[in-house]
Amino acid sequence: MVNLKKILSVLLRVSISILLLALLFRITGIDIRDLMNDIRGVNKLFLGTGFAVFFLAYLLGFLRWRMLLLAAGINISPKKLISSFSGGIFFSIFLPSTIGGDVVRTADLAEHTRKAKEVIATVFLDRLSGYIGLVFVILPAILLGRELVLDKVVFSSIAVIIGLLAIILLVLFNSFIYSKITRFLTTPGAEKVKEMIKDMHREIHIFRHRRKIIVYNLLLSFLAQIITPVSIYFISLSLGVKINFIYFLIFIPIIGAITLLPVAIGGLGLRESLFVVYFAKAGVIKQLALAMSLLSFSFIVIYGAIGGLLYVFTVHHRRVQFNKPPAV
Repeated sequence: MVNLKKILSVLLRVSISILLLALLFRITGIDIRDLMNDIRGVNKLFLGTGFAVFFLAYLLGFLRWRMLLLAAGINISPKKLISSFSGGIFFSIFLPSTIGGDVVRTADLAEHTRKAKEVIATVFLDRLSGYIGLVFVILPAILLGRELVLDKVVFSSIAVIIGLLAIILLVLFNSFIYSKITRFLTTPGAEKVKEMIKDMHREIHIFRHRRKIIVYNLLLSFLAQIITPVSIYFISLSLGVKINFIYFLIFIPIIGAITLLPVAIGGLGLRESLFVVYFAKAGVIKQLALAMSLLSFSFIVIYGAIGGLLYVFTVHHRRVQFNKPPAV
């Protein structure tokens, strides 16, 4: 029954992705042939540069997670860590939003280390620090580019993103609010959720006194959140789109935050719609905005495929090693 629910959930989100793309083409009137011509006519040098830059975001993400694992006392070989991280990248393509990949790498590493609570805490903190880095990019960008982007939708989006971060931080690090939240979870069905929140809260608080780790982690997050706009900026140049870079520093983090919502497979459909909506505010025609999004998604697919290969080639080795009987 549980597997059936999972299958239906995946099918629903695939359907949502297809529906969003179909609606996007219908509402905007974008011609698929013209779109493909734009994609085929890209400047290969700019596109290749964007592809290479995009890899740096994964590299920084890997280093950020490894730093948290070491701080939590989980010391495993780089090979095993690369395998779990690569598996997360691969499965994030097929699961709802990028968070789906987090679930895979959590389960994979938790099984190997037998430290599920600690691994869950590091993955959550890894995602949280990435979200904080996203806000660190948006705030100075919107201050520098406020004259370029005088739009209620943009400012409302930023307000929601910052407000959500403030709520998360208060729940995690304010004892009074945390106790109030857990007090509501008293029904029998909510006990598991309550215990999970307590475990998470306890593991996360271990990092409160690791200030150097927190600072380095947030620095890596800030750099990673800048790299993605840089990569997509090169994609835009490959399509002949030349707009102020500040737009990318504002729009890409907003789009990234919204696509965390688990409504579509890999964010496909939702991301493309957001590209069209937001970059139209910078004067980019809808067809080219969509091309930018699809090319950036192709980067995700290619790196995901590479991650999948790395994961598959090491799964057998890790299982054999883990289940190896003790020496007599």
